[in-house]
Amino acid sequence: MQKELPDHFRPWMEIANELPHLIESHQLQARVNKMPLLNCRFLRGYREQRLAHLVLSVMAMGYVWQRGENQPEEVLPRNLAIPLVEVSRSLGLPPILVHSDLVLTNWTPRNPERPLEIGNLDIIVSFPGGESLRGFILVTVLVEKAAVPGIKALVQAVNAILQRSQNSLLQALQRLKLSIQDITRTLGQMHDYVDPDIFYAVIRIFLSGWKDNPAMPVGLIYEGVSTEPLEYSGGSAAQSTVLHAFDEFLGVCHSKESADFLHRMREYMPPSHKAFIEEIHSGPSLRDHILSFGNGQLLTAYNQCVEALADLRSYHITVVTKYLIIAATKAKGRRPNHLPGPSQALEERGTGGTEVLSFLKSVRDKTLEAILPQSD
Repeated sequence: MQKELPDHFRPWMEIANELPHLIESHQLQARVNKMPLLNCRFLRGYREQRLAHLVLSVMAMGYVWQRGENQPEEVLPRNLAIPLVEVSRSLGLPPILVHSDLVLTNWTPRNPERPLEIGNLDIIVSFPGGESLRGFILVTVLVEKAAVPGIKALVQAVNAILQRSQNSLLQALQRLKLSIQDITRTLGQMHDYVDPDIFYAVIRIFLSGWKDNPAMPVGLIYEGVSTEPLEYSGGSAAQSTVLHAFDEFLGVCHSKESADFLHRMREYMPPSHKAFIEEIHSGPSLRDHILSFGNGQLLTAYNQCVEALADLRSYHITVVTKYLIIAATKAKGRRPNHLPGPSQALEERGTGGTEVLSFLKSVRDKTLEAILPQSD
């Protein structure tokens, strides 16, 4: 991945490389206030723009939440706000930290010759959270990697439907199922690398946004961009393209409330990712195809994909319960001196602003409803 920006942007990279220390010592705001206003024109190409978006949006998260949830900064200074909005417009992304920044842009192999596994990966930009933050980001990188064969299988499957090739479709569905199962296994590495108390009390605030967040009820003023506060949701796994694409392909229909939130999260994806989901949506219907052919093998393979997706969502619920709900209960029972007070307003909410468990359970239950009855 792109790790460096041109020399013109050294003031940004110097701050980015020291972010955990600057935030923990409450010096970030003073450093950003002295930062020169730099021109995004000097960014060369897409990868540098993506790295700039990561650097500026993590800086913005640190700036807003440096003093914790009870004292958020309500104005982003112009020397940060203007370039962040400028590079966001170029990329078609919102001016806040999104999943594609924190995860897809924010990793690099230590040795490019060796396999992409957690011991051979580093993150590029960090904030407080130490090894648990590194683990949280890199396990999520590996989850996205586990999804790659599944995304490729979607493309193979759509082509197989168009060409009416049942064998190719069957093979694609089997690959999709294996990929979804691999995602679930990979997500399990969270338990090995991320401490729930650190995630809850330290990391989570820096993923929080300024929409549907009681700590920032009116949003954030981007100085030099807008005199009115703007509202954007925090980072969320729902901003990953993967499950949106799987849902569209498998024909999973969510409740209106869940579907509204999921559709809103598509505005936080790179435009090419959103276009891919829409392409799957407007392509041929897998369910109709299977029902019209009455092929028992295809029906079984389809149902196994849906069941694997529901199992992944059930497993995600257990992970979220450990890292959010149980950690919140434990945090209420003690206030350690060295950790900032955890986020009260966000207790039952995900960082994207949803009431998290009811949302995840609804999404899982609606997945199960997609299972097709076996004909005798």
